[in-house]
Amino acid sequence: MEQKKPEMFSSKTLDYFLQLAETMNYTKAAQILGITQPALTQQIKKIEKTIGTPLFYSVGKKLYLTEAGHTMLQTTHSIYAVLINAADKIQKNSNTNKGEIKIGLLSSIEDKVFIDFFSYYFKINPGIQLTLLMLSRDEIWNKLENNGIDLAIMYLPDQKIKNWKSYTAEKIFEEELLFIHHKEELNGQEAITLAQTTNHQWTVYPDTYYMNDLLREEFKNQMRDWPSISGFFTTPQQLYKFSKSTKSFTALPYSFVFNHQQKLEFPALSFDPPIFFQLSFIYRKDKELIPRIKKFLIDFKLYLEKTDYSTRLKS
Repeated sequence: MEQKKPEMFSSKTLDYFLQLAETMNYTKAAQILGITQPALTQQIKKIEKTIGTPLFYSVGKKLYLTEAGHTMLQTTHSIYAVLINAADKIQKNSNTNKGEIKIGLLSSIEDKVFIDFFSYYFKINPGIQLTLLMLSRDEIWNKLENNGIDLAIMYLPDQKIKNWKSYTAEKIFEEELLFIHHKEELNGQEAITLAQTTNHQWTVYPDTYYMNDLLREEFKNQMRDWPSISGFFTTPQQLYKFSKSTKSFTALPYSFVFNHQQKLEFPALSFDPPIFFQLSFIYRKDKELIPRIKKFLIDFKLYLEKTDYSTRLKS
């Protein structure tokens, strides 16, 4: 047998109850509400009939709340608090210049252009609170899946990500993986094959990192053995510093190399054939419906149209 749904109170009825609970006087409450006293009495009796117990009792001319009345008062305040909170969230979500935007940045990505843009964006949108999280590949995907971040900045294509139906990708910049060495005899070369690198130790990103997978796939495609590894590090800065001190080979994204080219001891080389991948925004499709996030993405695109990504790396 289907259970009968309880009768719901209208917001008007709850307003009447709150006003009477505040004044504890039918005449005064009715005057404030702009209705007759009998009409107010009728509304209160309607609530009492629905819940099956009185909300008020009187001693002489003085009105008091029953225990049920106190419970009803607390519950009604709680309902209004939830509604006010919901309205506040809706207003923030529908506002282009208020609210929070949480962004997950792959820790192996050069962050200069993004930090510069975030600083610029806050100056023109001070009501927006930007949160930047430096995350691993697994952490980014987990937070995207569980709505822990609004936007992810990561590398594509990524074979590890299977569920693309709910997501959108927007290309930011086409990256190239560049070869870093510390050998004078390689200085005259413009490009290098993987076959020329296998007889020397490498320093690489850890297993499960995108760049590690990308490099392993290239070695596999070119039917070359994975080289001997001297160390695993999570950031380009760490990789370069360790490879320099140990004279080992490594491979780093163009963004990092271009931004730090004055500090590099030897020029970076392209691989032959070159290894390209995309730096992209990834986000759930429903995020496009949130005005502040839509505006953020549009403004970032305009920011790069004004001065391109490569130029901003060295500015």
